Amino acid sequence: VLQRGGTFLQSARCKEMHDEAGQAIAADTLKGLGVEGLVVIGGGGSLTGAQALAERGARVIGIPASIDNDIACTEMSLGVDTALNNIIYAVDCLKDTASSHDRAFVVECMGRDSGYLTLAATVASGAEHAIIPEMPFDLEAICTNLRRRYQEGRFNSIIMVAEGAGSAQQIADSIKDRIGFETRVMVLGHYQRGGSPSAFDRLLAARFGTSAVEALLTGECAKMVGLKSGSIILTGLDEVLSSGIRPIDQMMMQLAGKLT
Repeated sequence: VLQRGGTFLQSARCKEMHDEAGQAIAADTLKGLGVEGLVVIGGGGSLTGAQALAERGARVIGIPASIDNDIACTEMSLGVDTALNNIIYAVDCLKDTASSHDRAFVVECMGRDSGYLTLAATVASGAEHAIIPEMPFDLEAICTNLRRRYQEGRFNSIIMVAEGAGSAQQIADSIKDRIGFETRVMVLGHYQRGGSPSAFDRLLAARFGTSAVEALLTGECAKMVGLKSGSIILTGLDEVLSSGIRPIDQMMMQLAGKLT
């Protein structure tokens, strides 16, 4: 299954896990089936469910998987690198069209509460601007920069927008109204979530999975595996869930400001 994305597991949200009655049923089911250890792969909702099961006696270890890279206590979650590569490929293709037709493209990426994907894709693809939830943006300043680029003979631009920071269509319309540029919108949507996993994600999944099983075998419970400075670490689920959204690296923000 190395060549297949995690969606082949066919997992989905379970509304019954949102209340205590459903959580109790799930814990009793695991016990009845003789399940000695459970590895939960997912984002904040899945890890919250894992914590609830652990509180009811199930032995659980979590693996962070969220393309938004918004889970605390790990530098990288499963799926992030693959999604980022998908975005960069799409932007590279768009640059060919933008350069040949003198257009400004506004590209909307996933990221309701975290702008990691958008910011990293901006730096890696050479896009001109990044609009993310963590940073206020000045549309007039962006338009001023676009006008300057146009005067310098650079007639195309890419503006990356995280879905949580605003509507790509509204931003594109505002740019067109202010400076008269022909603008186009590309909402990447679920395209970002598909495809064959990158080499980095395959290796990270192998490391996370092995470490999760080893943690269960040594008696660990109610913890999440994570990546820190190249090493795999264990962090209590209570700490992960109470830490909120993983903050964006300040150096990445500085890079985006200097390189765009």
